[in-house]
Amino acid sequence: MCVPGCQDVVARRLSRRGLFKGVAGTLAGAAVFTAFPPPRAARAATNGFSRVVDLTHTLGEDFPTFFGVPGLEMERTAAFDENGFNMYKWHLVEHTGTHLDAPIHFAKDAPAADEIAIDQLVVPLAVLDVKEKAAADPDYQVSVEDLKAYEAAVGPLPQGGCVAMNSGWAGKVGGEGFRNADGDGVMHFPGFSKEAALYMMEQGVVGMAVDTLSLDHGASKTFDTHYSWLPSGRWGLECVAALDEVPASGATLVVGAPKIKGATGGPSRIMALV
Repeated sequence: MCVPGCQDVVARRLSRRGLFKGVAGTLAGAAVFTAFPPPRAARAATNGFSRVVDLTHTLGEDFPTFFGVPGLEMERTAAFDENGFNMYKWHLVEHTGTHLDAPIHFAKDAPAADEIAIDQLVVPLAVLDVKEKAAADPDYQVSVEDLKAYEAAVGPLPQGGCVAMNSGWAGKVGGEGFRNADGDGVMHFPGFSKEAALYMMEQGVVGMAVDTLSLDHGASKTFDTHYSWLPSGRWGLECVAALDEVPASGATLVVGAPKIKGATGGPSRIMALV
């Protein structure tokens, strides 16, 4: 999702009074940003992987976006028959397609995309399957109970790693079901709850990934998960593809994040080494 369309929410949040009001009930004052700083990523074991899974959707001008308007326009500036080479100028919204949310996306002062430590972009990956729950309730939010059930069945959440929500939403990209907007324009798709985000922070997780348009569920108006997660120095991935092809644990995530100075995020090539 993208800040410009949430200007009223952002303005309230970034005022000192609005900021503290927004995190009240989660942690006291600004402590939410510092209580669980992201650890340096554990060194991912990348030797011996047998295959690479592309977790990236192909981005075109018709790719669905949070605001329902194109996030990419391609302007041809050179054609091979005329110029001897091909080239386009991109008119691009940062938060389009499979993309990174950098910490600064929802914080006044936090690392931009180019400032994320490189060893936090090659990390262990945990995949949480909530497809059945999402099918029953498109507004489903991953809960602390979901995370604890994963830990009981699979093992601890990866410290210095990424936890991905597999809701089955990636299969809806080609139709209106991906945004799933109702008659009032309110979208309905799953995301992580604020409580789940805080629990993952306690466990030392540094990355959060979803196969939907937002880390928050689609009907959210307050973006509590974004505001809890990103200002702590952590990053998120949205519109992730092909999570069904990745095991619940054991894979290594490689995030080809944009290294553009000051960027709040951007389309990224994401892959899993399995």
